[in-house]
Amino acid sequence: MRILLTGGAGFIGSHIADALAARGHEVRLLDLLLPAAHPAYPHGQPDYVHHELIVGDVRDPSTVDSALRETDAVCHQAAMVGLGVDAQDLPLYASHNDFGTAVLLAAMDRAGISRLVLASSMVVYGEGRYLCTEHGIVQPGPRAESDLLNGEFEPRCPMCHSPLSAGQVPEDAPLDPRNTYAASKLAQEHFGASWARVTGGSVIALRYHNVYGPRMPSNTPYAGVASIFRSALQRREAPRVFEDGGQRRDFVHVSDIAAANVAALEYDAAAGELTAYNISSGHPHTVGDMAASLAAAYGGPAPVITGDYRLGDVRHIVASPERARLELKFTASVDFADGMKEFAHAPLRG
Repeated sequence: MRILLTGGAGFIGSHIADALAARGHEVRLLDLLLPAAHPAYPHGQPDYVHHELIVGDVRDPSTVDSALRETDAVCHQAAMVGLGVDAQDLPLYASHNDFGTAVLLAAMDRAGISRLVLASSMVVYGEGRYLCTEHGIVQPGPRAESDLLNGEFEPRCPMCHSPLSAGQVPEDAPLDPRNTYAASKLAQEHFGASWARVTGGSVIALRYHNVYGPRMPSNTPYAGVASIFRSALQRREAPRVFEDGGQRRDFVHVSDIAAANVAALEYDAAAGELTAYNISSGHPHTVGDMAASLAAAYGGPAPVITGDYRLGDVRHIVASPERARLELKFTASVDFADGMKEFAHAPLRG
């Protein structure tokens, strides 16, 4: 296939581009090279990009129309990432993530392209799945700041306030975005679903879990927690772990994310609808464990548990990988310990 890959010069996009090319697909990249994720490159583009690159904005219809020429499918990775620093970020996320997706979908309709793979995120779920011994499956609301200030980090049953046990979230769980980025990713899914119904096209939304690996951007407030910890270690500073470090996440190596995108693009998806898949390993770890593993592999210093918190963060989010395994035939292959050893010394950007 001939595939347009938006955000193709970025952390995840560049790995997808390499994986697609290795499968024999033709790849064209469209990337704005946002300064929040990219330094100034001496030759105008990253030295790890070996595919046709259009430096342009997915929000510009003429740029997208040109990029879509002679294309069979689109893999849409372009987005602002991170939770959002403050309320002033709202227009940026809405513009880059949501308006950009709308422009892309309209251009795909004009070009007669009916296959889209969309980078979504586990953040659309809000908190993960919880079980109360009395009330069964429940969905806790946002944690109160007064509880966080007192070091009470675990959500409680919204009906009886009892402790909860956390489980795996399936794709049909209620969606409850808790921050700016999450709201923008859910809006992307809604736009994609609407486009599919109107055009008869197919959309596969891949809900990534915590991605890490080579080429992550460093020293930016929009980076993921793995990059933040790795950047601290590179400065010989201790990773600073929020809350008590007990937050559970599923850390997925970027090569597995790339493999999932290849599987999705090669899958015969249902026409006229959006289908979502959790892209996770199924083997969660706490943020504290991740920080300790990364620091040990790097050679210290050891992480510091701060007790700090960020409003909008969730406590536990672990998803079931079964739908992706059964339908896309995708299973994450990089072991957590091996991945952290590699990431401890992998090059970062910026």
